Parts: sequence; C-alpha cells; structure tokens
Amino acid sequence: MGMAFLLLITEEQDNFMKDNPLVLITNDDGISAPGILSLVEVVKEITNNVVVVAPDKPQSGMGHAITMNATLRLNKRDISGVEAYSCSGTPVDCVKIATSKVLKSKPDLILSGVNHGSNSSINVIYSGTMSAAVEGAIEGIPSIGFSLANHSIEANFNPIKAYLKQIIEFALSHKMKMYDCWNVNFPAVEKELINGIKVCRQADACWEEEFEERFDPAGNPYYWLTGRFVNREKDKMDTDEWALSNNFISLVPVKFDVTDHQAIEGLKMIENG
Repeated sequence: MGMAFLLLITEEQDNFMKDNPLVLITNDDGISAPGILSLVEVVKEITNNVVVVAPDKPQSGMGHAITMNATLRLNKRDISGVEAYSCSGTPVDCVKIATSKVLKSKPDLILSGVNHGSNSSINVIYSGTMSAAVEGAIEGIPSIGFSLANHSIEANFNPIKAYLKQIIEFALSHKMKMYDCWNVNFPAVEKELINGIKVCRQADACWEEEFEERFDPAGNPYYWLTGRFVNREKDKMDTDEWALSNNFISLVPVKFDVTDHQAIEGLKMIENG
C-alpha cells in the first residue's frame, strides 16, 4: 500500500514521557466550540499542565494570517477548569502570543482543534487549524492539528476521544522532534466503525470554485463562494482521502518548507543566463 501503513501504538509506552508535560491548545472554530472542549477533556487525562489560547470567534479558512494593523486582546476564560484565554486574533496569532506572553516556558506540545470539518488534502493550505499547528512547528515546538470530518456544531466527538489520547500519548512518549507537525483527520463514524490509524500522504485534490452572483436589496451585485471538492486520486490507497473514505484515521506528516527541492538542479542553468 505504498507509503500508507498502520500506525501501531501499543499500550506499553517507551517511558520517555516527561512528568506533567506542558500542552498548549488552540483552534480556529473559537474558544467555545465543542471540538476544543472535547480536546481539553482528553488532554486533562494526560497532564494537568494545560493552557488554552484560542480565538474569541470563528476563524475558519484564515490560513496562516496574522494581525499586523490592529490591536490584539486577551481575555481570561475558564475552560473545563484549565487556564484559558480568548484572543481577538487569528489562530496563528494565538500561538504566537501564547508562546511569547502567556506561557512561562516552552510547551512540550501544541495541539490545534478538534476542527469541525476535514482538513485533509489541499484543505491543509486554507485551514486555520493546521496553520496554528504549522506555526508551532516553525517555532520549534512539536505540533498536531486534529479535525473531524463533520462541520456540524453538534458533531459527536465521543467516538474519537480514545484515539485522540492514543495519538497524543504516542507523540509525547516517542518524542516528536522540534519541527515535527502532524495533520490528523478523523472520519465521522461511530467508534466501532473506525478501522484504525493510517500514516499516509496528502491526496492530490483541489476545490473547483464558483462564485455565485447575487444582488442586494439595492440591486448591487455581490458574490457567494461555492464549489466542489475534486479528488484526482480516488483509488490511491496511500492518501489521506482514501483513508478517510474507508473509515481510517489519517495521519499526514507536514513540513513548512515549501521549497521544490527536486526542481533546484534542473533550474541551475538560469544562474548562467
């Protein structure tokens, strides 16, 4: 099955996990979203050293946006009994201000999510959830973005909680490296229907956008973004899209270096005119 294989995580850990690791939690759906509340509850079973810094309102689709021409504000919140702050900025702002101003030391792990909606394939580019995780990796902090393939505010996160704990404990006990970042997506099915975890690659897929023209009461045109998601690799069993469609949890290692290393040598001739 190519690059894809089952991630085997046993109950016997390697005993590398440090006592009471510091975990920073954020998201892009906002600090009151059910997904982040579920993630906090799971992390509290692993450590009591948890801090939440998350947007004060939904910030989906913000990608790696940062606030440069406006003020940022933090407000203390109580989220399931852990230290928490709502931030007026983007998900990436949340990570930056948390590591710079809120936390007294560098966190052992940054977790983003659980997002309401899949962030598989090309969605990783647009996702505020994943951009927060990528920002953590840029800052040298191992980071994981979690997403559930259900956009509903009433999405059920109970079936994935055991897997969330499993993945987080694996990351802490096996020592993710400084710049590691994982994109984890869960199928929206009952726990007994989940077939396990697959480590795989991002599928070659894209959005074919359409801008629907509408008119306001004054007759002025405005546009509403619609479209459809097109997977060019439906039969490729080593991709995240295949994993999700077959009720596997997909885990894709993500890098923030966007250099096309394979193209460098072929372009060398331009250096000589």
